[in-house]
Amino acid sequence: MNEKLNSEESQPPSGVIAKLKKFFRNPFFIKTQSVSEVTDFLKEALDQNIIDKEAESIATKAIKLGDITAKEIMIPKVDMVTIKIDEDTNQVIRKIIDSGHSRYPVLGNERDEVSGILLAKDILPKLFKGTNEFDIGQMLRDPNIVPETKKVDSLLEEFKEDRSHMAVVIDEYGSICGLITIEDILEELVGEIEDEHDVEEEEIIEVSKNKYIIDSKIELEDFISFFELDLDPLSIDAETLGGLFISKHGVLPKIGDKINLGNISIRVSDTDNRRIKKFKVTKNS
Repeated sequence: MNEKLNSEESQPPSGVIAKLKKFFRNPFFIKTQSVSEVTDFLKEALDQNIIDKEAESIATKAIKLGDITAKEIMIPKVDMVTIKIDEDTNQVIRKIIDSGHSRYPVLGNERDEVSGILLAKDILPKLFKGTNEFDIGQMLRDPNIVPETKKVDSLLEEFKEDRSHMAVVIDEYGSICGLITIEDILEELVGEIEDEHDVEEEEIIEVSKNKYIIDSKIELEDFISFFELDLDPLSIDAETLGGLFISKHGVLPKIGDKINLGNISIRVSDTDNRRIKKFKVTKNS
């Protein structure tokens, strides 16, 4: 009986959180003096099967979250969907239907004035009553405005404390430069989060012989398997093709940047201000 209990106790706990808690209780972990030491311990824990690759990846990204600013992951101003305080209500309704978002920054009449945040759900009672005439100004929530230098780890804490999901980002001159949501921060930890409005696309599209357009979010293991590359995905500190490209390239790449893997040429073909979106991949004979 005792042998069975000891055997059960020696098994690593199941679940990402349980495994992380067990590892963080390790007295050697407490003695760490720097971020690099912590990441080294996480890699050691992965090698010893105390935590799995998913847990190690999330924990490592969480540690590095304090080095990321709002400017680095925000939605740029040009891509923001906003509403004017005096905008016609029919136009507001149409904008909500077309975009499918749940929250909208409402801008005032003065330059870079943020009057508040409009929640799409607050309009529903009006529509149910059969009216599309309402005063947007009376429906606004207080806006959260943060500087572009704001660290996203502290911003995540603010989101949790005040139960908000969105912040408007301003530059050093007080001008609106972007928008950041709690989802943007969480995606830094767990990867892209798709919702019911996202259209699923093929990850690998063959455009001609030995030429492909490939989604940057494709799992690295799937990419290696498809092209029959002599690589061990577990030996690479990345989970997606986009992550592999950035780790080898060193900085956030731009369109046209290229790396080679064996007989495979991988070139960035589409990006936005936040991430790589597509690659053009050529298989050389």
